[in-house]
Amino acid sequence: MQTAVVHADESCLGNGREGATPGGAGALIEVEVKGAIERRDLYVHAPDTTNNRMALAGAIATFALLSTKGRRLRVVYVSDSEYLVKGMREWVPSWRARGWKRKGGSIENLELWQALLQVQSGHEVTWRWVRGHAGDAKNEYADHLAVRAAKDQITSQAAEPSGLATWLESRRAKGHFSDYDPDAEFAIIAAQLES
Repeated sequence: MQTAVVHADESCLGNGREGATPGGAGALIEVEVKGAIERRDLYVHAPDTTNNRMALAGAIATFALLSTKGRRLRVVYVSDSEYLVKGMREWVPSWRARGWKRKGGSIENLELWQALLQVQSGHEVTWRWVRGHAGDAKNEYADHLAVRAAKDQITSQAAEPSGLATWLESRRAKGHFSDYDPDAEFAIIAAQLES
């Protein structure tokens, strides 16, 4: 089974404030094809939303794209959204077992949780949390995509050729990520699934 690694982040400009809060979500999608790692970028936007809704919307868009060719993938989905990762690991299974009810009242963003569960169901998914804004290069890049989508209110037509290499070059010019090898990181994550 082929492995895909997704690094995702979300942004909501003015989250929690009065008035419209534009949002964006970005994903760096990596898949090994014939011994080389192909990278694609995906990003979505919403004119008025929350960080939590954008984390879910980004994951839905990513899995919808991964499902278009009808093949089953082993997917490692890496996000700094505890809401998303904890939700998919812990909350969704128990909500589903109780008929989509929760002990403390209604489920916030229920339609998005159900849509995500449906669209990712054709894949073998591992949900991983990473601390945001803590120097993880691919999380920082996904943040870059998400913020741009939120600010410019843009959505990619499909997965686009990734700008990770150019972005890394610009960051290295400022003294960041000088020893970072994106291919090696992909290989480490893929190998962890094998063991």
